[in-house]
Amino acid sequence: MPSFDIVSKVNTAELTNAVDQVSREIGTRYDFKGTSAKIERQDNVVTLFADSEFQLKQVQDIFYQRAAKRGIDVASFDPQKIESIGGDKAKQLINVKQGIDKELARKIVKLIKDSSLKVQAAIQGEEVRVTGKKRDDLQSAIAQLRGAKLSQPLQYVNFRD
Repeated sequence: MPSFDIVSKVNTAELTNAVDQVSREIGTRYDFKGTSAKIERQDNVVTLFADSEFQLKQVQDIFYQRAAKRGIDVASFDPQKIESIGGDKAKQLINVKQGIDKELARKIVKLIKDSSLKVQAAIQGEEVRVTGKKRDDLQSAIAQLRGAKLSQPLQYVNFRD
């Protein structure tokens, strides 16, 4: 029976490359000379540091641009509140969304069931498997999900006949 999986993953190698590019750019840009602006990554959390909120926003913009150029959808980032860390320095955590949470998975399953296509969707951990008798129905389901406004980017993998 034809099937495919719906996942939401960020390529960690590309994320590391984007962080490295931003770090190099911060080191060479004139407006960041002599400041404590920097960027760090640990697992699925990117941390931005700067001397002021304005500089922090600049670092964030550079990070988003570099990530987009490396094929990472900016919608997969969840920026947290800007924190003040002593004096006038600021820091911001940006969580990278990996996997589909239960609420979004339920929303995807509901969208597919409401579409009146002859396909079934099942939640399997952090992914959703969609099966159907016809390949065309599966492709229609993908087209419908691409058109829906969801909170994070989705990838469609393991398309099997």
